Amino acid sequence: MEQKNMNTLCIPFVDESSVQQAIRVLQAGGVIAFPTDTVYGVGSSAFDGEAIERLYVIKERSNLKAIPVLIGSADQLDQVTAQIPEYARRLIERLWPGALTVILPIHAGLPASLSPAPTVGVRMPDHDLLRRLITLAGPLAVTSANLSGMPNSVTAQDVLVQIGGRIGLLLDGGPTPGEIPSTVVDCTGVKARVLRQGRIGREELEAVLGEELEK
Repeated sequence: MEQKNMNTLCIPFVDESSVQQAIRVLQAGGVIAFPTDTVYGVGSSAFDGEAIERLYVIKERSNLKAIPVLIGSADQLDQVTAQIPEYARRLIERLWPGALTVILPIHAGLPASLSPAPTVGVRMPDHDLLRRLITLAGPLAVTSANLSGMPNSVTAQDVLVQIGGRIGLLLDGGPTPGEIPSTVVDCTGVKARVLRQGRIGREELEAVLGEELEK
């Protein structure tokens, strides 16, 4: 898919009007960038296969790497995963919203372009206005708003430098907390397994999971 230059509209991400403008872009099949509780992300509707394919092109990212999904509320989990183990539910109840990505079996209704594996990473960000946007727009396929291999974007200006002209809308919410990523936990097995250590430490995971966390 060829990457075409476009005008990237940058607006303050501060109120309901910016939420509604973002929803219109997403519903039209567009790709947007926005602040999260970690770094800036770039995303599309999780149910729009063509828009997800554009995410790979925008980031110059291998399509062998899955794109995680952000949800706005626990009610949206059933739209993106086929099964939630009991221990995963405990993690979600205790540590969401926050910097925890949970790997779960993927819902059959999600596009094949989202993940080459039968799994999906799911997270609920600790960012009130972003959760409002996702609750209204539906789950979003989201990855970091930078070119693959380049530093993460922690400001809107960082996003413009790296992928400006490749996305239709940038929501400027000011600086994000920093580059420490979410902790990634695989919850598809008998026990939970830490795939990436991030902002949430192992001690917090052990406090919730006990012996159901692999050593």
